[in-house]
Amino acid sequence: MTLIDAARPGILPCQSIEALIAAGAVTSATPFDADQVQPASLDLRLGGHAWRVRASFLPGRRRVEERIADVAMHRLDLTGGAVLEKGCVYIVELQERLKLPPGLIARANPKSSTGRVDVFVRLLTDRGDAFDDVTEGYEGPLYLEVAPQTFSILVRPGTRLNQLRLKAGDPPRLETRSVGVELGEGIVGFRGRRHAGVIDLDRIDGHDPRAYWEPLEARGGELLLDPGEFYILASSDAVEIPVLQAAEMTPIDPSVGEFRVHYAGFFDPGFGTDEAHGAGSRGVLEVRTHDTPFLLEHGQTVARLVYEPLTERPTRLYGEGGSHYQSQGLKLSKHFRAWV
Repeated sequence: MTLIDAARPGILPCQSIEALIAAGAVTSATPFDADQVQPASLDLRLGGHAWRVRASFLPGRRRVEERIADVAMHRLDLTGGAVLEKGCVYIVELQERLKLPPGLIARANPKSSTGRVDVFVRLLTDRGDAFDDVTEGYEGPLYLEVAPQTFSILVRPGTRLNQLRLKAGDPPRLETRSVGVELGEGIVGFRGRRHAGVIDLDRIDGHDPRAYWEPLEARGGELLLDPGEFYILASSDAVEIPVLQAAEMTPIDPSVGEFRVHYAGFFDPGFGTDEAHGAGSRGVLEVRTHDTPFLLEHGQTVARLVYEPLTERPTRLYGEGGSHYQSQGLKLSKHFRAWV
């Protein structure tokens, strides 16, 4: 019997991820961190070096390193910390490797803190034909495409920019909920400053938010988005993820509005629940409009939450033991001190 023969279709909870690690289906170049396994996902860590590349790519029928050789400009050593410049594209080999058993696939997404500082990241696998998706039976290394958009970032080996969900079988989508935007009174959002300093992604509560962000107020329940600018907004309604479910926030159909919402899409079980002391939590929205200005209205639908079942109840819930984002309203990433 394999590790997942007895599992019903669904997303694997933390105890199943830990069992996969113990069985060697997930390995790492260094020992796993004690807090690396989340309630329904696994944080992935940067390795020791990165390549600055002139173009993004999918490996197709080739290995990632073979394709890097075609587009690499130079190699960076991350050991002592290195700055990844905004407007540039990098490929970093991750410390974790996979040897997925039959019946198991995986999907990656940026961590919430990554999306909130406008760093675009996508997972690559050898011979992969899609970003962020890992096919059944994949065995090999993992790579991350990193493209800072608004701010340059300082990273090191072990910096966590994305996370991996492991999924057994073909679980049904339980429901889809619309997510509206909050544009009421007071400060309703923040716009990234284009010429701010570097953000150290391993420095928590260590940056002055006013040096990086401009606060915004709505007028008459409306906010005009300028093309190419990056905004942090909040959902108009509370978000709750039941303890036997997980969710992914997905963009709306482009026909409803030409803007991108929420780079970081995973919500773990227990987010926003009474049981995990998070009732009233809002979803934070990372928003960028495309080619034309766009006028948002209070409550306008900007994204959707897609819920899926877990194979079983996780042994710990989101926010237990502390969290930067449980019970959040409008909130910048954990790298910034509170706005006062």
